[in-house]
Amino acid sequence: MGKKHIAVAMGGYSSEFEISIGSGNIVCNALDKNKYEVYPVHILKEGWFHLSEDGVKHPINKADFSFSNGNDIIHPDVIFNTIHGTPGEDGYLQAYWELLEIPHTSTGYYQAALSFNKRDCLSVLKGFGVLCANSYYVNKGTNINLEEIVLKTGLPCFVKPNRSGSSFGISKVHNMAELMPAIEKAFTEDSEIIIETALNGTEVQVGVYNNGSEVIVLPPTEIVSENEFFDYAAKYLGKSQEITPARISKEETQMLQQEARRIHSLLGMKGISRSDFIIEKGKPYFLEINTNPGLSKESIVPKQAREAGMTLTQFFDILIKNVL
Repeated sequence: MGKKHIAVAMGGYSSEFEISIGSGNIVCNALDKNKYEVYPVHILKEGWFHLSEDGVKHPINKADFSFSNGNDIIHPDVIFNTIHGTPGEDGYLQAYWELLEIPHTSTGYYQAALSFNKRDCLSVLKGFGVLCANSYYVNKGTNINLEEIVLKTGLPCFVKPNRSGSSFGISKVHNMAELMPAIEKAFTEDSEIIIETALNGTEVQVGVYNNGSEVIVLPPTEIVSENEFFDYAAKYLGKSQEITPARISKEETQMLQQEARRIHSLLGMKGISRSDFIIEKGKPYFLEINTNPGLSKESIVPKQAREAGMTLTQFFDILIKNVL
C-alpha cells in the first residue's frame, strides 16, 4: 500500500489569504511524511497551482483537481482544506470537491455556506434555543434608521459584515455619532451587515472535531484583548492574550463544551469547527462558528489540541483518517 496523496489547499480570494497560507504551510510541515505525500496547493484569484519545493507552479486541472508534481500526474486522495474565507470556507470548493468525489477534511458545502452567513446561522440556532445577542440586520441600499437600530441593540453595539472572517470590517460603537461610519466601514467588506448588542462577559472559544463517529470537544480558550475587542490586530498582531484552558469554573467549562458540541451537531458539522461565545452572568451566548479555523502555531485550535495532549501531527492525522 503506497502513501496517500494529500493536497493541502490554502490561500483563497478574501482579505485573509495570507493567514491561510500560514495555516497551510503549518499543516504541510506537520503531516506525517511516512504516511502521506503532501502537496501544497495555492488557490488564488490569479490561478490555482501546486507549488513544488523548487518553486515551480504546476497548474491545477479543474476538471478533476489533478496536477503534475514534475514527473507524474497526481490525483489527490484527500484534500486538507485550510482556506479561510471564500471560496474555501463558504461552501464553493466543498461543493466542487464533492461533485468530483474527492474526500476533503472540511465540513459539507451546505454547512459551510450556512455557518459563513452569520445571520442565517443565528436564525437556525435561535430556533433550537441557543442564546445569542440581540441583533439588527441592514442591507446596502435600504433606508437606515439609526434610532430603530439603537432601540433594538442598545449601546455599545458591534457592527459586523455578515459574511467575512477574521474580524475585517468590524467596529465597536459607543454612541450615535459612531454608528453610521461603522456601518459604512462594514459595507466595504459585505453588502449585508449585522449589528449586535455588545455583551459584557468573558469571551471564550471552543474547538470541536469529529473522530470517526465521535464528536470531541477541546479545552476552551479565553480571549483577553488589549484592544476594545478581539479585532484583527488582537487576533494576528499579538494584541491579545489567549489563555488555554480558560479561567472559568469547571461547571462553566462543562456547560460551554456541551453547548459547543450541541451546536456542531445541530448544524451537522464535520471535520473541525470553532465556536465563539461570551459568558455573561453564567450563560453562554453564541457569537459565531468557524468551519476552517486558523491552524498556525499561534492559532487557537492548535493550542487547544496541544492542551488536550495531542501533537498537531496526531490531530491532523485524525482529520484525514475521518475522510479516508
